[in-house]
Amino acid sequence: MTSPALYYAHSTDNPDKSDWQLLKDHLTNVAKIASDFASDFNSGEFANVGGLLHDIGKYSTEFQRRLEGASISVDHSTAGAKEARSTYHKSQSLLLEYIIAGHHGGLLNYGSPESGLVERLNKRNLPDYSAYKGEISLPDLNSVRPNVKKIQNQIGFTVSFYTRMLYSCLVDADSLDTEEFMRPEKSFLRGQYDSFDVLIKKFQDHMGKKLSRVEENKINRYRKEIYEQCEETAAMSPQMFTLTVPTGGGKTLSSMAFALEHLKKNGLERIFYVIPYTSIIEQNAAIFRDIFGSHNVLEHHSNFDPKTIDLGNFESGEESLRLSTENWDMPIVVTTNIQFFESLFSNKRSRCRKLHNLAKSVIILDEAQMLPTGYLKPCLAALSELVRDYGSTVVICTATQPKLGELLDKDIIPREITRSPKELYEAFRRVHVSRLGDLNDADLSTRLKEQHQVLCIVNTRKHAKKLYDSLSGLGNCYHLSARMCPVHRRKQLAEIKRLLTENADCRVISTQLIEAGVDIDFPVVYRAMTGVDSIAQAAGRCNREGTSASGEVYVFTSTEKYGKPGTPWQRRIAEIGEMALGDSDREGANDALSLSTVENYFHKLYFHEGDEGLDKKGILRLLENRSAEFAFPFEDVSAAFSIIEEGTQDLIIPYDNNAESIIQDLRNTDFPWIYARKLQGYTVNIYPNEFKELERAHAIDIIGDRFYVMNDKNGYYSEKTGLLNRNDNGTQDSLLII
Repeated sequence: MTSPALYYAHSTDNPDKSDWQLLKDHLTNVAKIASDFASDFNSGEFANVGGLLHDIGKYSTEFQRRLEGASISVDHSTAGAKEARSTYHKSQSLLLEYIIAGHHGGLLNYGSPESGLVERLNKRNLPDYSAYKGEISLPDLNSVRPNVKKIQNQIGFTVSFYTRMLYSCLVDADSLDTEEFMRPEKSFLRGQYDSFDVLIKKFQDHMGKKLSRVEENKINRYRKEIYEQCEETAAMSPQMFTLTVPTGGGKTLSSMAFALEHLKKNGLERIFYVIPYTSIIEQNAAIFRDIFGSHNVLEHHSNFDPKTIDLGNFESGEESLRLSTENWDMPIVVTTNIQFFESLFSNKRSRCRKLHNLAKSVIILDEAQMLPTGYLKPCLAALSELVRDYGSTVVICTATQPKLGELLDKDIIPREITRSPKELYEAFRRVHVSRLGDLNDADLSTRLKEQHQVLCIVNTRKHAKKLYDSLSGLGNCYHLSARMCPVHRRKQLAEIKRLLTENADCRVISTQLIEAGVDIDFPVVYRAMTGVDSIAQAAGRCNREGTSASGEVYVFTSTEKYGKPGTPWQRRIAEIGEMALGDSDREGANDALSLSTVENYFHKLYFHEGDEGLDKKGILRLLENRSAEFAFPFEDVSAAFSIIEEGTQDLIIPYDNNAESIIQDLRNTDFPWIYARKLQGYTVNIYPNEFKELERAHAIDIIGDRFYVMNDKNGYYSEKTGLLNRNDNGTQDSLLII
């Protein structure tokens, strides 16, 4: 009697197949893991079927020959999608068709007979995979429906989001089971972190010591009140919250106290901090690592290198952290707005893989006023979905609370955690804001020269350079802009902080990058007119430590052509900022940055932008157009949702000996991509026209097909102001600012 054929999912180098992974085992393993993931949002049945069907195309003779070494291409993803269509009702099968057909290449557009999912499902002459019926039994889904509730009549957004979350469960389960078979030594490194019971104890011990050493004064009493109110409110059920805490109010640790207590009370599973700037991420992640241990905190952004982290005795920590970036399987994850939101709208397997771990989590949006305005409505829709259908809590955390309630569904209106934001704001006021009106550079320079220590923040790089040139002869004068690579900027900031600490003369001219969470403290700050939220951020660099009764912040409107806001967006927010401050003046308010002024600014901004401006790529419309058919353009949405628009090129600067050493390694390796992260601190973004100019001047070397290195630092890069451009005013030290 002939033995039944054995079908395999993955092979090894062993020709007798004794240690190959059986296909049935892989399918049932993936189904179980995916089902466990999806149970967090009550959808285990769908995920289970997706796991059982995703690789049934491997039951073909052709695929088995491929595993044995035949050089043939076999489509094994379409089979499961076709089988789902023939087995289940359309409202069920389409969800499965998307996730199964895309489980390698990404979620497809629904498309037409000539493209996308429709084309895939119309494929004829697929290899015969019917042998799966001898090993796999498909469950009945007749009584199962997507466990979701639509928000603001956005059924398309709701169902497409649900599909993406199911997809995440499937592809992570597929990756984990494959890894466990192919690379068990890597699989072993996952999950090497402490339980939340242990983490909560660590936090309580840390805060107990910290609070016992705190000096008794008015500000610290308010900080304690904020902390206690966060702990009290944490007992509430998962929902959307706001946390309005002034600069210096202890927002980071208070929000963590809320997150830990809320997680414990509600049986949640992870904590996410979503932050706009890497500088703030680095600060917060360092604080959390110090409290919880490096192996419990994932810092995930483009500049992060696990090799830079002290992992103590946790020998496998570096690889464990790297693996966790793939699926966010960590107790505490600190990441960027870009990483977070672009993943939520991506169709790519690698980016979607981690999304299911957002279910049943506490998600804290720090500096929430920096949510990307052009994508605000889709971002809020995604956050609302996580709250409504996935058991998550979202905390919108900032000192300048954006007016989001009117943009949300009536059932998702945020609840404020602190009892009296206005009282807190008054208690933490450290600056007086004066409006100077129009000011030319001559008068502005005179004012800056008169100050012992002063920071001036302007809207364009060219304005920063011009002002710096007018002051640089005074000594202890510094320029900061994105024309300087991050390592250079950090060096400058360290020197500036030293001078401030020593009470030495110090004048700094900067673009708005210094508002990005830079912990620095000047007695006087000048800010070119812009949005009220940015003015408040600038004010946060003034009298930050409260060493004087009140710091002075001066808001001015530059009369210089190069001092005007450079982009249409900058011009728009400056105009709206000026209107909001004007309303404050007319109402006789004695504070230009009051909570009512901030609210008025955001109200005007969102009203002016309208639906189109708050969803500039029409993401919501794309997902609703054919929602009745469950026909979603996943590829189009992924391409459209890009917070950082394309158009600039990274140029690597050989700024110091370390950079030169890495660049040399880059030139000598066959795997240049492994050095990409190490070089992040040495890059400057430039526009295509300038890149072409440098190419024509033979100032750029190309390494591999993606690394562009400046080969003449001395000729094109200044220690004072960063990247130079010889074509501006015809001098070597000039700077083209766009």
